[in-house]
Amino acid sequence: MSNKLRLGFVGAGFNAGFQARALRFVRGVEVAAIFAPEGAPQLAEQCRASGIGEPKVCATMKELCGAVDMVGISAPNFARLDLMREINQHGANLAGVMCEKPLARNMVEAREMVKLASPFKTAYLENQIHMPLVRNGKAQLASLEAAMGAPYIVRSAEEHGGPHSGWFWDPRQQGGGVFCDMGCHSAAVGWYLATPRGKPLNFLVPHKVQASMALAKWGRPFWKAKLLADRGVNYDEAPAEDYAVVNYTFRNPETGELVQVQATDSWCYSAPGLKLEMECMSPGFSLNINTLTSPGSLFIADYAAVAVGDMESALEKSEAGRGKLVLMENEPDTYGYVSELQDAVDAFAAGRDAMLNFGYGLDVARLVMMGYMAHEEGRTLLCDEIQDELETYVPLIQQGRGKEVLY
Repeated sequence: MSNKLRLGFVGAGFNAGFQARALRFVRGVEVAAIFAPEGAPQLAEQCRASGIGEPKVCATMKELCGAVDMVGISAPNFARLDLMREINQHGANLAGVMCEKPLARNMVEAREMVKLASPFKTAYLENQIHMPLVRNGKAQLASLEAAMGAPYIVRSAEEHGGPHSGWFWDPRQQGGGVFCDMGCHSAAVGWYLATPRGKPLNFLVPHKVQASMALAKWGRPFWKAKLLADRGVNYDEAPAEDYAVVNYTFRNPETGELVQVQATDSWCYSAPGLKLEMECMSPGFSLNINTLTSPGSLFIADYAAVAVGDMESALEKSEAGRGKLVLMENEPDTYGYVSELQDAVDAFAAGRDAMLNFGYGLDVARLVMMGYMAHEEGRTLLCDEIQDELETYVPLIQQGRGKEVLY
């Protein structure tokens, strides 16, 4: 009899497939069930071929909850709250629930997600905090930090050419544009790198925020037409930002020192693939990470490129199918997916929350909403003064009124 936890995937799109790739390296878990309106048979076959389980395709959430020990929500953002309601109703015996970032599209939804998940142990899947380069770099600098002081400037960026599915581009479904999609990554990992070692994840207190968001590439006529043709999304009707820079100032509650964290996110990037870049500056030392810097590379000539159907099989968010391309050793491990899933499995097996739980996902949702509010108002916001307003705030871009703040 297997002593592995049985995982049920809710959703069978790109993210679930990427997590399935990561699960080949995760101990103590097998994929037992999948519930999704599309793609479930294909994901089930991927799991079987990878040796990570023999999942059955379920017709309802009730059926899935009865067949597994833990649930992983990878469904689109607009569907997550309703799915969490069903998990709350049918998942009495679950050991834990995981949810891919973002936890929700705004604070109202995020608080409801936390409330519905209160009977369960939870894991908020924010992979960049779990990246080996991030965790190992922070650990190796611990002695220097103890002697010289904690970081004072952190810059974090995620940039690529744009998402996979049409709903990602529709701000009314996704919750915004690039900053809702990826700002949760950049704000969270920046906050984490800035936090003094040994302190809780939310130790540094948000003090003030500035933001600038733009519709740069995908607002131009050629790209708007391409987006409409390829994804069925009309940015003349309801545009979203494809570039965002948000500057957070955090306060150390013990020393009063101020720490600067910059989050930069882009769907405008033209390069071989997905770039994750972090820079952490401290007195006398620094940490630099760039996932497009690789010891290996590929070269594909023009005449050979016609034989390549999908370059994302080699590199996530690949923008090119020819020329000199980045060679990634193990993307799920490099990006932190293996570590975050192992952490969740180990935590649920031990009867506790993962390192990042739904409460932390709520904190990150608050940071994202601060960024949108600062952009809309066009000024520096003092975080203490906007907390009540944030609780019911829905960004204009999320409402489909992006023309008012992007043009």
